[in-house]
Amino acid sequence: MKTYVMAAALACLAGLAAADPAEGVWKTEVDDGAYAHVTITPCGANICGVISRTFNSAGEYNSPNKGKMLVRNMAPQGGGSYKGKVWRPSNDKIYTGKMQLNGNALKLSGCVAGGLLCSGQNWTRVQ
Repeated sequence: MKTYVMAAALACLAGLAAADPAEGVWKTEVDDGAYAHVTITPCGANICGVISRTFNSAGEYNSPNKGKMLVRNMAPQGGGSYKGKVWRPSNDKIYTGKMQLNGNALKLSGCVAGGLLCSGQNWTRVQ
């Protein structure tokens, strides 16, 4: 019985250790008068982020973008770097995206035209 309990405990710890450090809930910067909480979770071997809550100057509201995928198939590159796609709700465009994780800060950038036109945001982890 002790062996079974120890094996189960080690399996749980291994699952925790395997969690991507970018997983969690992140607060975006204000864009067009609103901001969101984005929940980042695994999607296959990569990570994806879905808009889980939305806010404007009046407080939390039910945006039509809630539940939509903002961060798409970000593949870990090592050293806290990721590459994939990002969707910008304000113009409904999908960009080639990058993320850089640094503790509780996440810098996102999206580019078009082979990287000639880029925009970015700095997100903070929601505690």
